[in-house]
Amino acid sequence: MTPTRDPSWQPRDCHAHTTWSDGDLPPTSVIAAVRARGVRPSISDHVTRDASHGLTSVDLVRAYLDELESLGDPDLGIAGEFCWHDLLWRELPPDVVRRFTHRIGSLHAVVLPDGSLLDMFHGDLPAGLTPDAYMDVHVATLERFASEMPVDILAHPTLLPVPLRAIPLEELWTEAREARAVAALARAGIAFEISNRYRAHERFVRRAHVGGARISLGSDGHSATAVGDVAWPLAVARAVGVRDEDLYDPLRHGAHTRTRSGGATRGSRAATGAR
Repeated sequence: MTPTRDPSWQPRDCHAHTTWSDGDLPPTSVIAAVRARGVRPSISDHVTRDASHGLTSVDLVRAYLDELESLGDPDLGIAGEFCWHDLLWRELPPDVVRRFTHRIGSLHAVVLPDGSLLDMFHGDLPAGLTPDAYMDVHVATLERFASEMPVDILAHPTLLPVPLRAIPLEELWTEAREARAVAALARAGIAFEISNRYRAHERFVRRAHVGGARISLGSDGHSATAVGDVAWPLAVARAVGVRDEDLYDPLRHGAHTRTRSGGATRGSRAATGAR
């Protein structure tokens, strides 16, 4: 029997971008486009020095937070997307960290055993590094990310280097690798994002849910047609048995930078940076 759903409930898009980084729209337009879909908005621009468009300094992060807070929107998620391999998340002072409603971490690049950096969007696998060997490095990096990075969501968990994207995810993400990733996220209290842009296979999402990781929805939208589009992620979450009210919402469930005494209010939970 299909459970009765609260008709007033709306999903939260925890992951969308504006002109503060590589998005096409200013914050007010993103918010309007997301709400036009019947979705609750968040803005989560890139906080990293390893990008041509993004928040590359503490001063820029402060200016970004100033603008979003000045909108006076009590239901806006104010987030940032932080690259694991970039050091800026380690440098943000606590007073800045506490201003985020939630933080998103991404594996946009992975350090290989020889010390080189493999970007998810550029370059080939080094000679001699097989897809299987790369996946072992990737999962080990994810485990380290989960143990060290104080974030609330892992963005697009199945994002992989371009040369591997023609291989079915179910082959690269073996069940053993999935289990290791889910265990690491569940231990750290980091949500598994169902991304509309880089779509995870259902088996992995189901394993994350059954394994105790909270599930979040993210459009990873950069344009008017993409921000707030969480229809597919929501359908997958429901298909694997996630209740609507259990989908991660920082304003409902709190975050690593927030306390929840008397509700989700901005507070200080020990944190050492962002991104």
